[in-house]
Amino acid sequence: MKFLALSLVAVTLLSPTANADEAARAKRDAKSLRDMTNRAVAFLQSQGQAEDGSFSKESGIGITALVATAMMKNGVSPDHPSVAKALDFLKQFVQPTGGIHQPETRYRNYETSLAILCFAEANANGSYDELLAKADLFVKGIQWTEEEGAKPADTAFGGSGYGKHGRPDLSNTSFFIEALKATGNDADSEALQRALTFVSRCQNLESEHNTTEFADKIDDGGFYYTPAAGGTSQAGTADNGGLRSYASMTYAGLKSMIYAGVGPGDQRVTAAVDWIKQNYDLSSNPGMGDAGHYYYLHTFAKALDAIGIDELEDEKGRVHKWRSELITELVRRQKKDGSWINKNSRWLEGDPNLVSGYALLAVAYCRK
Repeated sequence: MKFLALSLVAVTLLSPTANADEAARAKRDAKSLRDMTNRAVAFLQSQGQAEDGSFSKESGIGITALVATAMMKNGVSPDHPSVAKALDFLKQFVQPTGGIHQPETRYRNYETSLAILCFAEANANGSYDELLAKADLFVKGIQWTEEEGAKPADTAFGGSGYGKHGRPDLSNTSFFIEALKATGNDADSEALQRALTFVSRCQNLESEHNTTEFADKIDDGGFYYTPAAGGTSQAGTADNGGLRSYASMTYAGLKSMIYAGVGPGDQRVTAAVDWIKQNYDLSSNPGMGDAGHYYYLHTFAKALDAIGIDELEDEKGRVHKWRSELITELVRRQKKDGSWINKNSRWLEGDPNLVSGYALLAVAYCRK
């Protein structure tokens, strides 16, 4: 749901010259989008995909699901051989439990959530309805709930995680929420509202929704990785024990709240938007430098599209047409072969398949 009424900049009448400039910019952006997308898809199809349909399967099945989704969101048909082969590869990992993951993996939520997004994108004719319904029940079944030993007052309650750390995190929970949205869950569904409880506790904002020990220590409205199991922020800890906010998790938190039905006037949303205005940047992942940069860019695009923001005024009063600026940034960073790669390989961003998938997902939300 988009909140088109949310406006962060004043609407002004444009002069004929300004209108002409805007039309020229839109035409230039459209060409850049088309050329960039074609080159990226060509790279993934000709150089990124293995004979069995997978992408970087040595890192699990999540990258295959993410890349196939990204191609479909950019106009590649589910019937195209590259996507059809990827879907066939993923089908091999459908488990009797309904999960879609490697048999002994600790990444059951992550892989199944990404697979849900992929099969949902390919499900125009309803052929994956049963698969998606079972996968939906599976990820709900491994959510941190009372059945899993997490009481509502626990900081882990409502979240989803990898499993290897024994606690949920905002990144996994945001993919979980997006997967539930893709399978048709209403914002007021029990699973989404439980997840919202966890998301709210990942925000540096003291409120009726967040009374954790970390809530008021930084209180800047941004988000961090998890308050569970003692709390963790990939951006580090402040001198007073607060968990530092950073951009990729702040946009993940904002997106998740919107998908879970939180309105634009809610203090959690306004605080997150204020943080974004104060930390607007596409050249890095604010708070993390170049670590996780492309994960950040795709989450940035999803979140701003979800809330319905077209223009954003930063703390210095500069107005940003984020779609146009994101297109420019991605064009600048695209390699000659059509791929993207992060020089900082943390979180697998040294893999051109994963990074190109993230970039293509970001591109998909640059279209209106």
